[in-house]
Amino acid sequence: MFGEKAIELVRELDRIGDGQLPAFNEDGIRQVLEEMKALYEQNQSDVNEAKSEGASELIPTIKFRHCCLLRNQRCIAAYLYDRLLRVRALRWEYGSVLPTSVRFHMSAEELEWFNQYKKSLATYMRSLGGEEGLDITQDMKPPKSLYIEVRCVKDHGEFEIDDGTIILLKKNSQHFLPRWKCEHLIRQGVLEHVLS
Repeated sequence: MFGEKAIELVRELDRIGDGQLPAFNEDGIRQVLEEMKALYEQNQSDVNEAKSEGASELIPTIKFRHCCLLRNQRCIAAYLYDRLLRVRALRWEYGSVLPTSVRFHMSAEELEWFNQYKKSLATYMRSLGGEEGLDITQDMKPPKSLYIEVRCVKDHGEFEIDDGTIILLKKNSQHFLPRWKCEHLIRQGVLEHVLS
């Protein structure tokens, strides 16, 4: 039936849920575009036949195919737009560097869009708050305290805080750090917040 592959693309994203990015379904997109091309070509030949021979019985079929084309177009647009919103949310969740497991699920165009969005956001943040700029990606939730206790989940190396102190982040070590300095590392999975 017409439009089933396009609907399946949208259902695929719905099944995964918000906050996750499934692998880009290039094969599904290609199949829908091929179906659209076939529908368009069939419509063109029927329109030419209807015009030349006055076959008005073809008009309902032409309208049906045209509706199928529009539905496929809307489904592909919804699929791509939803993925774009998810890619944008990844910048706020993970910061400017995405984990390889997430990058693996993105198409080349999505990676390019992510990089452009990252640059635009960085330019905007530099324009705020004077010379140093203002990082608006920090403190996604209002902090209850300025310092938090964190545990290293994996080795990260040296980490410098504002007063110039350098801390070595080794696996299973615990530290009492400023929240705003380690929030990105928590989102990246390097540190975990120790709740007492």
